[in-house]
Amino acid sequence: MVDRDGNSFGGRLRRYARVGAGVTGVAARAAGARLTGLENASAADAAALKAALGGLKGPLMKAAQIMATVPDLLPPEFAEELQQLQQNAPPMGRGFVRRRMAAELGPDWRAKFADFDQEAAAAASLGQVHRATAKDGRNLACKLQYPDMGSAIEADINQLNLALGVFRRIESSIDARELAAELADRLREELDYAREARHTELYDLMLSDTPEIHVPEVVSELSTARLLTQTWLEGSKVLEFKTADLTVRNTIARNMFTAWWRPLSRYGVIHGDPHLGNYTVRAGDHGLNLLDYGCVRIFNPTFVGGVIDLYRGLLEGDRDRTVHAYETWGFSGLSDELIETLNIWARFIYAPLLDDRVRTTADGVAPSEYGRKEAFEVRQRLKKAGPVTPPREFVFMDRAAIGLGSVFIHLQAEQNWHRLFEDAIDGWALETVRARQAAALAEARVPAAA
Repeated sequence: MVDRDGNSFGGRLRRYARVGAGVTGVAARAAGARLTGLENASAADAAALKAALGGLKGPLMKAAQIMATVPDLLPPEFAEELQQLQQNAPPMGRGFVRRRMAAELGPDWRAKFADFDQEAAAAASLGQVHRATAKDGRNLACKLQYPDMGSAIEADINQLNLALGVFRRIESSIDARELAAELADRLREELDYAREARHTELYDLMLSDTPEIHVPEVVSELSTARLLTQTWLEGSKVLEFKTADLTVRNTIARNMFTAWWRPLSRYGVIHGDPHLGNYTVRAGDHGLNLLDYGCVRIFNPTFVGGVIDLYRGLLEGDRDRTVHAYETWGFSGLSDELIETLNIWARFIYAPLLDDRVRTTADGVAPSEYGRKEAFEVRQRLKKAGPVTPPREFVFMDRAAIGLGSVFIHLQAEQNWHRLFEDAIDGWALETVRARQAAALAEARVPAAA
């Protein structure tokens, strides 16, 4: 199957030959630089790696961007380049749209809508969205999955493992194999639009008492495993409010904080991809539309207990509690040096929550420098005290926390984040969360955490 964007599996395979050559060349140069002591030679190699990977614009790009947010998982030059990668694949054409819709809803698919726009309204790494109108007049968003994506995902995962193998030989302070396994599982899940529909219904349940957060309604009779139809939620892009009044920016930030922390603290569920494109802001009350549910992580409630224990341990200077939190997460064999190294990153991530005052997230640090000093220090310490094997759950927790913080930085929001967090975890109890999660997952028909 060939479409104008070359996003077919055959097109991907042709690109992989170029990617493999690019990655291999980067590995050879980087390894040579390390052997000869030329540590700073990796900047050019990082740019070369970005060029080698940049043509794929698919699931591997999402994985690369996520990995780039984990401290010291990649050398800083590589992380900086990969963070610049964008998922701006052009949409596939009308021929693909007609074939996909007929395959999912039957040859009379067009008659099931009052109107259907065959030009895509948006395109992403796994699929594209079309506007439509239901027979009852509701405005709809129809997400169509690109062809051959199952095979493409597996090929992308193989490429990811190849790239991580290269980095393991260059820089061995972090063993990322568990993180790679987690990414692979989540990427495979994103292919199942029926699962995403259940995640959408789960969020509707979890946020039912939160009128400022809006979740689309799934139209099940027009949805399949490769077609997801939901009600269209009108709103403006978050970045359109960067210059709005501070009260407006604060309202948006507060709503985003609620949309992310309430499901986690009450149900052990996180939205693992807090990307700017996954939110829109409603006119009038500046309520938040939460749009995409492909990357949702269900945690065992004990993991959430570790999140809170780490916060309390850092806040109160309770070393035993912080160590218990890391062990709850799945870190093992922690020396005193590794504990202090983990604390450096934890204090950075938790910093706005630990500070009982109104402040911006970056608190005077330039956005381009935010976290850079901490990441460098962690990297240097891990070279001496490592290696460390981060648990699988860490990758999306870290990614989501950093992604959410970056949105707050874009908005330059000023909040007492400490008070917001204390409100979010007020009355937290493990058994309560366990029971609440079990009930919600059963009602939404979502599998429980492993």
